[in-house]
Amino acid sequence: MKRPKLRKASKRLSCSKRYKIQKKVREHNRKLRKEANKKGVSKRPKKDPGVPSIAPFKEEVLREAEQRRLKIEEEKEKKKQAKKEERAQKRKKEREAAKETDPKAKKARRDDFGRQSDKRIALDKSSKQFLCSELNKVIDASDVILEVLDARDPLGYRCPQLEEAVLQREGNKKLLFVLNKIDLVPKENVEKWIRCLQREFPVVAFKASTQIQDKTVQEKKSRIVSSNAVLDKSRGAFCFGNSCLSELLASYAANTQSEGSLKVGIVGFPNVGKSSLINSVKGMQACNAGVKRGITKSMQDVHIFKNVKLLDSPGIVASPSNPAASMALRSLQLEEGQESVLEAVRTLLKQCDTTQIMLQYNVPDFRNSLEFLTLFAKKRGYLVKGGVPNTEQAATAFLADWTGAKLSYHSKAPENHSLPPYLSDATAAEMQKGWDLNRIKTGNEETLKGVKFPNQASSIGFISKGPTTGLLSVSDIPEQKPAAAPTEQEAEEVEEEEEVVELEHIAEESEKEEETEEPQRPSVTSKPGQVRFQPVPVDISLCTAKTDDAYDFNTDFK
Repeated sequence: MKRPKLRKASKRLSCSKRYKIQKKVREHNRKLRKEANKKGVSKRPKKDPGVPSIAPFKEEVLREAEQRRLKIEEEKEKKKQAKKEERAQKRKKEREAAKETDPKAKKARRDDFGRQSDKRIALDKSSKQFLCSELNKVIDASDVILEVLDARDPLGYRCPQLEEAVLQREGNKKLLFVLNKIDLVPKENVEKWIRCLQREFPVVAFKASTQIQDKTVQEKKSRIVSSNAVLDKSRGAFCFGNSCLSELLASYAANTQSEGSLKVGIVGFPNVGKSSLINSVKGMQACNAGVKRGITKSMQDVHIFKNVKLLDSPGIVASPSNPAASMALRSLQLEEGQESVLEAVRTLLKQCDTTQIMLQYNVPDFRNSLEFLTLFAKKRGYLVKGGVPNTEQAATAFLADWTGAKLSYHSKAPENHSLPPYLSDATAAEMQKGWDLNRIKTGNEETLKGVKFPNQASSIGFISKGPTTGLLSVSDIPEQKPAAAPTEQEAEEVEEEEEVVELEHIAEESEKEEETEEPQRPSVTSKPGQVRFQPVPVDISLCTAKTDDAYDFNTDFK
């Protein structure tokens, strides 16, 4: 019987039951031995006594027995070899017959060839040339272009080359700005950026949903959740600005009176929220989205209404000529392995205030990026064997916070913002025509009222590096050249990182210099104003080191 509050029943037996079982086993074994003795069957085989030593011609008998044994083994080996050859010939005949009669072999070869071609296509999709061609396809096929900007750094997520290409294309294309991730920026900062960007193009405030699932999953959940359930609007599951954007596109499609449906291209840099925007407007997971950069590889069309179609595009390829901070947040070099995550974290930490980073991640004061990653890894529990902090995993998590929809940081909007050289006042006024500006203004106000914004003190201040240069054609992609020599400023920054590791070594050298009798002459390095002392080599072997209180084993232990 299984006892309560126990995972398994106990195997303990009473003594009487255990002895009874042992007695039954002994009787059974005795019965088996008795029957074996009656039949004359013994367990131990009789040992071969061999040839007695006193037998005549013992050596000849042993030699003949050995020859007979070898002959039997040779015959067995020949039989095995003959069976192997027979099986091999049989398999060969079966293969030939299958090739002649069964067409499945040809089909299998075709499938293998198709898989190899698919692999080649998949490899080509990750190239810069393919991404640029797909982006141009979206621009050419679209009537309206929505450039998605991250509200944390809208100016840094703008691509002048893309905007200029849209304005120069034929077909009177319209360009709009969608300010995404507004829930990660203080409200005052969002309002300033909307006023600043509205001087050039119409701006729609948006907060995409990060927890959109498949439509079938949503239907199952809707049956379980009651109608009186409270919805937490501060969570990532709720979307803001989708009604304003969808109504705006539907009204523009009705006013244009085009024969086909209105095609709206969604463009922007990686991890800006293009696929999440489409999923939020659609209300289901129509495109793959995630924190990883470059998930979208090709153009994808999604029908929103009967007369509106959204075109998803891959991220804009950032030019290598951009600043290091822009490349750390918006380039695909980290995913391709061309840049180290540690270097990207070091670059981002230089753009922020150390105190705000300490308060955001709850870590003590640090001197460099390596020390910060060590503290951050211990805080999050990113450890490897031996309790050593895993700095690479910590750096990856840090970058995921900055590129994903989690970390709150903001950049200041310029007070005196002038139009870019490729945009004139007439062009800006032309881009405003055809849109219901009053509807955009009221929709943005409703969006700002519903979103829960972070405080100014809890958001990290970020220094923007300006618009990011993008590549739109294959000819703009520069050839990979050997890395240039680091400047003096970069060399000093690297030395600061290595200074912590070399402190003990420098202290030991200084102690050796003080112990020497004659001071050494300083050797002047290539940099003026820096003097480096060379330590004197000291022989500390036992044969040369003689002092008064030295211990001599030869004299004391005689």
